[in-house]
Amino acid sequence: MLTSGFSQFESASDRAKTRLFRWSLTLIVAVLYLCAAAAQTAVVTRNVILRSMRSTNGARISRLTPGIQLKLLEQAPVQGYYRVQTIDGSTGFVWAKNLQVNTSGVATEPGGQHTTGPTTSTTPTTTTTGLGGPVPLVANQHPVDWWFVFKFNSGVFPGCGTATRTCPFGGDVQAYRNFSQQFVYASSENKTLQQGNDCLGDSSDDPVGATFAEAYNGSFYYVVWNDQYYGDPQVQGCGNSCSAPWGHSKGMVVWNDSGQGFVLQVTTPSWPASGSQQFPRTTDGNTLGCIKDDNVQVSQHFFALRLTKDDLTKVLAALKNASVVTDPQNQQIVKNGGPADIQELVKGLGTKSKSATYSKDLLSTGVQLISKPSGLLVPPWQMVSAVLGGISLRTATWWANPEIYTTTTSTQIPCWDNSLGKPGAVEIATTGHWAGKEIGLTGGLGVNFNHAKIGVSTSGDQHYSIFGDMNQQGTISGPNCGSSQNGRGGLFYVVSDTELSGSITNLISGNTAPQGP
Repeated sequence: MLTSGFSQFESASDRAKTRLFRWSLTLIVAVLYLCAAAAQTAVVTRNVILRSMRSTNGARISRLTPGIQLKLLEQAPVQGYYRVQTIDGSTGFVWAKNLQVNTSGVATEPGGQHTTGPTTSTTPTTTTTGLGGPVPLVANQHPVDWWFVFKFNSGVFPGCGTATRTCPFGGDVQAYRNFSQQFVYASSENKTLQQGNDCLGDSSDDPVGATFAEAYNGSFYYVVWNDQYYGDPQVQGCGNSCSAPWGHSKGMVVWNDSGQGFVLQVTTPSWPASGSQQFPRTTDGNTLGCIKDDNVQVSQHFFALRLTKDDLTKVLAALKNASVVTDPQNQQIVKNGGPADIQELVKGLGTKSKSATYSKDLLSTGVQLISKPSGLLVPPWQMVSAVLGGISLRTATWWANPEIYTTTTSTQIPCWDNSLGKPGAVEIATTGHWAGKEIGLTGGLGVNFNHAKIGVSTSGDQHYSIFGDMNQQGTISGPNCGSSQNGRGGLFYVVSDTELSGSITNLISGNTAPQGP
């Protein structure tokens, strides 16, 4: 009886062990299957819409552009669609024929960052940014090291084409008499200017809108500065705008806990004027095309650049040197945080610098940053020429009274500082062209005028594109060497690239201002 009972117990135990083994093996296989599926990635090869369902009737979540990497949430397409996850965690469905699946079996994170080993994607991505910080976006989920946008004036390229205007960052669509949000853009990924298809700044499908949305809808730290807030926010000692010796500069810098982020240079009065949806403007909008001031009537430019923590310290120091208009006590335009040394630099902003010495820094992307202080009473673009070794330039700015005319290498400039060295020739572009149409590049009240501040080198071995804060207004000879822009501060970003320089040279090629009235 004992033997028989023991044999029965042993048989039941063996059966239980067998069942447990089979169940465990099934579980292991399932886990491995799910891990393999979760690790599989793909890269976008054509513009494609991320939708809420497997159909063109699905609601549009966002537009994805070539180069964006996605995590596949299923191993094979269903009804022609993959279910995917983007860099920010959004999920949806994408038409499979617009993706190239990574078949190497190596997991990659959305955004193109490898966890190990190579990827089979042949689509070039030039960004080296990490996934945790804010970065310049040329479109939604499409990071780059830098991008440049030139917005056209309303006289030559009016309206938005076929795009519909919206106000995602606050405000109401304005019934401007004349406006233009048509634009061309280039980036570190594609350095030749190409025309955009959207309404600049009011969606996540263009560089300005996508990059600003990342900051405005995120939880990052930021500084916004603008010498023309038009009363919202209020800045002590200023009315609608802040004059000399405040800097003639506009933009935004955004960073994360480790100090990584981007800087955004703009030329638009009254935008941006809030850095976060948690602290919106109270009396005006914060979206291009949705602001009381028609800052989209004439041409404008925008430039965004990726920053490391070391870059951020240089940018903040340059902003202080230029006396930019901001207020560290107002969370609408400043949210301080991150590394302790960064916080100290931010606390020092919003004051009038006593400096009379320019600064020049090389950033991690190879872009040079030049800061002109208000106390350096010299014509601004002649200063840039001298700081870059005396190269000759062609510039397109708000060229209006008091005009600084075209200068040559032999032009005498009494309003000068000997520490700068000798400047090269500086041409003033008065017209340019795009798509067979001539565009005005001078300042003025009307539709065919320009408020961008851009330049290119025309001599030397380097092929520079320069994006600045300052106009060619002031004087080269006095009697008041602090006249207009001479007596104000501002920043200049210098990109050395043959393709970009050639493309911008073509944009601003045309008539040139004379050497005198």
